[in-house]
Amino acid sequence: MSKICINIAWPYANGPIHLGHVAGSLLPPDIFSRYNRLLGNEVLMVGGSDQHGTPITVTAEKEGVTPEVIAERYHNINKKAIEDLNIEYSLFNKTHCPTHVEVVQKIFKDLLAKGYLYPMDTQQYYCPKCARFLPDRYVEGTCPKCGAQNVRSDQCDSCGTTFEPGDLIDAHCIHCNNTPEVRLSQQYFLKLSAFEQPLLDYLKDKTYWRSNVNTFTTNWLKDGLHDRAVTRDMSWGVPIPVEGWDDKVIYVWFEAVIGYLSASVEYSRMIGKPDYWKEFWMDSEVKHYYFIGKDNIPFHSIIWPAILMGIGGMDLPYDIPANEYLMFNGGKLSKSRGGAIDVPSVLQKYDVDAIRYYLSINMPDTHDSEFSWEDFQTKNNSELVAALGNFYHRCLSFTHKNFGKIPEAKADDKEVTDVIGSAFAEYNECISKCDFKKGLKAAMELARFGNRYFDSMKPWALIKENKEECGRVMNSLLRIVRALAIMMWPYMPSSSQKIWGYLGYEGSIEDVGYDMVSPLPVGQELKEPVPVYKKVDIPKDEPEKKEEKKKKPVPAKMPEGPFGAFRMLDLRAGQIVSVEDHPDADKLYLLRVDIGEDEPRQIVAGLKAFYTKDQMLNRRVFVVSNLKPAKLRGIMSSGMLLAADDESIGGTAVLLLKPSKDVPLGTKINCSLDNQSDMIEYKDFQKTVMKVSRVENGKFLSPEGKIELPPGAPSRVAAVIDGDKIIPLGDGKDCVATVESDILDGAGVR
Repeated sequence: MSKICINIAWPYANGPIHLGHVAGSLLPPDIFSRYNRLLGNEVLMVGGSDQHGTPITVTAEKEGVTPEVIAERYHNINKKAIEDLNIEYSLFNKTHCPTHVEVVQKIFKDLLAKGYLYPMDTQQYYCPKCARFLPDRYVEGTCPKCGAQNVRSDQCDSCGTTFEPGDLIDAHCIHCNNTPEVRLSQQYFLKLSAFEQPLLDYLKDKTYWRSNVNTFTTNWLKDGLHDRAVTRDMSWGVPIPVEGWDDKVIYVWFEAVIGYLSASVEYSRMIGKPDYWKEFWMDSEVKHYYFIGKDNIPFHSIIWPAILMGIGGMDLPYDIPANEYLMFNGGKLSKSRGGAIDVPSVLQKYDVDAIRYYLSINMPDTHDSEFSWEDFQTKNNSELVAALGNFYHRCLSFTHKNFGKIPEAKADDKEVTDVIGSAFAEYNECISKCDFKKGLKAAMELARFGNRYFDSMKPWALIKENKEECGRVMNSLLRIVRALAIMMWPYMPSSSQKIWGYLGYEGSIEDVGYDMVSPLPVGQELKEPVPVYKKVDIPKDEPEKKEEKKKKPVPAKMPEGPFGAFRMLDLRAGQIVSVEDHPDADKLYLLRVDIGEDEPRQIVAGLKAFYTKDQMLNRRVFVVSNLKPAKLRGIMSSGMLLAADDESIGGTAVLLLKPSKDVPLGTKINCSLDNQSDMIEYKDFQKTVMKVSRVENGKFLSPEGKIELPPGAPSRVAAVIDGDKIIPLGDGKDCVATVESDILDGAGVR
């Protein structure tokens, strides 16, 4: 068993936390903590409310109350919201508490005694009209490096540059809008320059850090480290423990990071083990993880390690898996800049595990991600409900109805054992490296396998023929259910625990851990299940649904000349990697099609009347990849499969086109033409004439005409037609589009 120390960014207590906080820095550590607890590791997870920042004083002045009133109000609101999200801290602390003040002042005096803090006159913004020095958040202007506007005077969120007073272009006081002066004021400085080489040495082996963390940190170190003021002319904050400095406080950027340590000390005292924190902070074998947003990277990769080095004998950060931003309407979710979607409001309307699932699968881990209510509805209904929830319920309800308990197992069920083992190996590899989105996808693939396995074994028919064998099949399926409940517990603890109970287990999943392959307790009574996930229908009057209209793809201008319409198509060879029922349409499939991109395309296809799921899965196909995305019965479809249809000429067949050769996924089907990739409307696709026919002696039988085929081509091919010109659909080499069964000559392609 190992010890893991998880430290979570401190949201300012000036308003309710929003979904950007959750996706960026609150949900990831909870997933990681639960994962480690299932492994049997001992976890200390701390954080809390940053109550001394200037955002609190800004809000307090607007309301005409004291900063403490604001700080306590939102600390309690956010603490409850975090608990309602099932995010479990060891301690959700606050910086305005005696233990934090004690620890911060102790570290301040320690660094001062060692020569790492010293007083010096410094320039600081001063507003003559307001007659006071201005903290960083009281001054805004334009970033001199990237040109971003309305940035605060301490740091630019866009490019990460930090500022000294006077650096901002067109600086103004946020209260009176006047231009502030820069005046001298004596402050204490952290001798950051003394830690430049130790930090360079510390960073040498941090090649596993995310690229955004390495980039921000490297940029800070490029020009050398500069000493930085750690006090400010304010009355709200931790008092400076030096005589004669009563009119100033320790500035928030310095004292907030010390909160990780003070919260650990506070927790140790609360549980009656005052020195417990030392087991996590003074043992080099303990790994420290810091879950933050990208705007806080330098404070955790440089300044906090420097403070810890100055103290001496303390563990440094092992990893800083900083997330990017969750965007909404094209901008960052932010309390201070508006546009935030607060957690309490969301939880009043939607199930907590639905929110946790969407923010996990849409997590801004390595790049900004976009939140939209439409996408939330789609992913909830088509993934969480239709794939995972559907698998859970069909297995549990069928077994409960027909057996009432866990039936006997197969003597050797190697296929299911191997699939569970493989899924868990990928899941474990991802989560151990804080790649939570991919870890969740690995678990969801196991659910999709479970649905395919259920369909292929046909237990509804098998129960009539051989009940004992059906029971053995259901035992295998319940093993997948149990594995999923365990793997999903870090992501969606509430629903996973319900599934655990339906399987007849007592106690918590955490009590068992990652027991993935042991036999199920045959004969254990099952509880009658109820679906754990439900569809959502986002109302049209959802306040936050008034999203800024995105720039619509501009349909490209149709080129003139032969095959003009065809030149607009971007056709790709692909493979269907998953098949699910459309949650709101009986005749539609919801497909994932791999066309060689980073992720499979989601495509809705009306093919249920012609192909079973088994016939669809892993089939090679052709995809119109530049068709403008369209919503089909509530779910977005990003492409279209090509199929031959002879109904218009008296037939009844609908056959998917497939490559005649095993070409790489994503291969362009260009018919020796220069395909474009601009987005096209469906009406543009309809202008292209494509047909399927037999070819005999080089003659395309319908319509008549000559066609040149590569060696070894099949006798039945698809081709694009323009008058008497006929060119086979293909890669221009040795692969053409064909069908696998008979169809009338001249069948159209749609």
